[in-house]
Amino acid sequence: MSSRSHSHSNDDLAASLPSPWPASPVLQAAYRARSAAADIAPLPRAAKDDALLAIADALLVRTKEIVEANALDVERARAAGTAEGIVDRLTLSPERVRAISSDVRDVAGLPDPVGEVVRGSTLANGLDLRQVRVPLGVVGIIYEARPNVTVDAAALCLKSGNAVLLRGSSSAYHSNTALVTVLRDAIGGAGLPADAIQLVPGESRESVRELMRARGQVDVLIPRGGASLIRSVVEESTVPVIETGTGNCHVYVDAQADLDMAVRILVNSKAQRPSVCNSAETLLVHQDIAGEFLPRALDALAAAGVTVHADERVRDIAEKSGTKATVVPATVEDWETEYLSHDIAAAVVDSLDAAVAHIRLWSSGHTEAIVTASQPAARRFTQLVDSAAVAVNASTRFTDGGQFGFGAEIGISTQKLHARGPMGLPELTSTKYVITGDGQTRG
Repeated sequence: MSSRSHSHSNDDLAASLPSPWPASPVLQAAYRARSAAADIAPLPRAAKDDALLAIADALLVRTKEIVEANALDVERARAAGTAEGIVDRLTLSPERVRAISSDVRDVAGLPDPVGEVVRGSTLANGLDLRQVRVPLGVVGIIYEARPNVTVDAAALCLKSGNAVLLRGSSSAYHSNTALVTVLRDAIGGAGLPADAIQLVPGESRESVRELMRARGQVDVLIPRGGASLIRSVVEESTVPVIETGTGNCHVYVDAQADLDMAVRILVNSKAQRPSVCNSAETLLVHQDIAGEFLPRALDALAAAGVTVHADERVRDIAEKSGTKATVVPATVEDWETEYLSHDIAAAVVDSLDAAVAHIRLWSSGHTEAIVTASQPAARRFTQLVDSAAVAVNASTRFTDGGQFGFGAEIGISTQKLHARGPMGLPELTSTKYVITGDGQTRG
């Protein structure tokens, strides 16, 4: 299969599309993606894996131009006074490009979900009924200043037989442009339609709005970013949205917790990488062990550079213990805040049920953890807490596609329809029913 056989000029494509050819560059990109999606949906695994390996190789060969383009974005971000944590997420070094290339190779090694039989049976009338996985079609990704998402999303969509429209933030424009050029050249050289991977044209808010309104051409949108971005896409889009939510994650330390374990889990959940959605943002401590546990926990958080936004009971214990931690009064806003920084809210609760009530009120539905030696307490917590992931005696940081053994993820869904939790390759597919008979008719 040659790349020439799949390449389309605008004139060729226009002849096969409804008239008139759309004037909007965004809709033109969507039409081209739809054509490419039809081409790659039936491809065998080997063809998709060859294209992914070509991407991995090209990223290594063209690292210099990728890093140089990224340097323009980093320079612009620093000049604008962007927070250093965000600049770090934006930055691509040769080492990071090598890691991204390795991740693409890992995706190539994953099982192909397309064609998998989800369920099947032979009906009483002799019909063979199979429900099989099929690609979603055209997937739009709207995301913020993380150029690694450009490659991750493209690789996962390609492996699952989808075309992808990528709309990153303007802050990563040069990086994303360079990366998508490399990706398109690589898959075109491997015989796949280059339009299976496209950067949405334009840097304006209007181009995002057009993508969100391209119902019928774009099958699903997946926003990845902060709360305001996700809320905007969910509320304004006419295209179906898979909501990847923010992570206001909680760690609850129960009355029967192993306190050494609880300190380890708390610090790892909060401080191992504070800027990601599965880091803990609130600590809840049962009143029966608060006096013993909190001085140790506060000192451990202080050693990790974490500021504690505390309720009155936590502040009282902190004052009496002489902790080295920076403890400030919590406001109502602290309970709902996804800090993504070295900050955590903390409260003492009267019971497990009080902890659950707090979580139900303030959680974003991402990940909650309980630390307890009590099996009944663990069971009750997992039954009552309605989040995408609930951890027992483990860090919230494990809610991740790679950690779950999925190989990779497109995001972590906090909604309940179609997909919930880390979204791997199967979540980038839908299903259809294949009915095979030998002449049956319905009476």
